Amino acid sequence: MKLKLLFVVIVIFATAAFGQKMKVESGNFSFLNGQSELKVEFNFDKATFYNEKMSEEEYIDKRIQDITADKGKAEADKWSNDWNYSKENTFIDKFISSFNKNIDIKASKEADSKYTLIVETTWIYPGWFVGVMKQPAKVSTSLRFVETANPGNVLLVIESQNAPGDGNLVGVANNNDRIAEGYAKTAKTLAKLISKKVK
Repeated sequence: MKLKLLFVVIVIFATAAFGQKMKVESGNFSFLNGQSELKVEFNFDKATFYNEKMSEEEYIDKRIQDITADKGKAEADKWSNDWNYSKENTFIDKFISSFNKNIDIKASKEADSKYTLIVETTWIYPGWFVGVMKQPAKVSTSLRFVETANPGNVLLVIESQNAPGDGNLVGVANNNDRIAEGYAKTAKTLAKLISKKVK
């Protein structure tokens, strides 16, 4: 039984480690040469959830219904508040913190920088956690670098798919915390990619 559980955990980790893909769709990195800061904005307008590609509204309704049935309305309201806070604060803060740890260009929400990175969420799988069993979250985003003064001037687009959100060996119990780790992984991979391309 223990060997079975260990095998499952190893498979899950392997899937998380090799599932993420980051591909340059258009543009190049040359505009980032000599830049010391970068503004970051998040956009959830096109976000979908689960394999069914639910809209955010459908996802929220499902979560509220499931939590209400399982734990009651008070817990559902608590989750709803946590989702809104995570979307408006935790996800972007995790992204920025991870990005800044892995590159000299410093990102922030308030940067007065020439360029802005728009992190557009396209798909989220929240994952799950039950004791020793877990499935990491996965986060897919479209990363668009634009000129701050002229957002229509898109200089670089990178598609990031299935960034794993886990955080540690044991696992992360809270759905929103797992998703936040997916954004942190996205930022780390992006920062390392930029570091290779910009000298």
